[in-house]
Amino acid sequence: MDAKRRLGEFLQTRRSQLRPQDAGVSTYGERRRVPGLRREELALLAGVSASYYSRLEQGHSTNASPGVLDAIAGALRLDDAERRHLHELAAGTRQRTRPRRPAPEVVTAEARQLIAALGDVPAVLLGRRSDVLAWNRTGHALFAGHLDPAAPDRPRGRPNMARLVFLDAHTAELYADWPRKARAVVATLRMVSGRHPDDPLLAALIGELSVASKDFATMWADHRVKAGGAAAYEMRHPLVGALSVTQQTLRTEQDQHLVVATTEAGSPSQAALTLLAHSTATGATARATAYQTRRHD
Repeated sequence: MDAKRRLGEFLQTRRSQLRPQDAGVSTYGERRRVPGLRREELALLAGVSASYYSRLEQGHSTNASPGVLDAIAGALRLDDAERRHLHELAAGTRQRTRPRRPAPEVVTAEARQLIAALGDVPAVLLGRRSDVLAWNRTGHALFAGHLDPAAPDRPRGRPNMARLVFLDAHTAELYADWPRKARAVVATLRMVSGRHPDDPLLAALIGELSVASKDFATMWADHRVKAGGAAAYEMRHPLVGALSVTQQTLRTEQDQHLVVATTEAGSPSQAALTLLAHSTATGATARATAYQTRRHD
């Protein structure tokens, strides 16, 4: 998608979501034809001319200064993640270099050491397009136990968490509040798309999901963004039942994301997660023993 259009759609959508009363704009009971603020009202709040703001929203201006962008962000009441996203979108409109196909994502030795050090704590390393680059045994069992545990080791066949959340029935069943998880996935992709506006593989993923999932298309049009952090989810695991986990996301220097799942100490959820870790370890040992037996037969 054209960078100017991205910026314009973000501004227009967020403006339509901001009610006049939330922004301190008096309407005096008048009938309004737009659901949110008018362009001239937003421009007044940001301290810029209405004509300039209109050009920016329509994609006819690409020279907004950081100060102007911050003023617009303040008027739109954007949070820190949304403010960064606005600046990244504006920066994308000024890029003139020809985009290059991004290099394949790899897992560094340091990332593998960190995942190994987490032991039985579920961990999944995601690429910037939400491809699963690596996971530990418990991370695989918790999030995608129905898939081949070696799948992340095959670059052309890696699972993709966004696809799993929207297109895989098993993954959808894991979350008691699936819409909340789905919105978080879309918001993260929105943030990444602003940071990497010329990534053709990311654009292809978004296009695929928009066609394959009406839910994704609707959520994508909402223009919400999210930058990692922590979120608690109620999960319904087919092996250990219900459990509450906190998924914490850490961004690496390679623009990859390490998702770690934790539970409250001494809680039934911790007991369920311990049981899952024990079950997967036992299963792995049994498979290794069977393999060794076959080799010596």
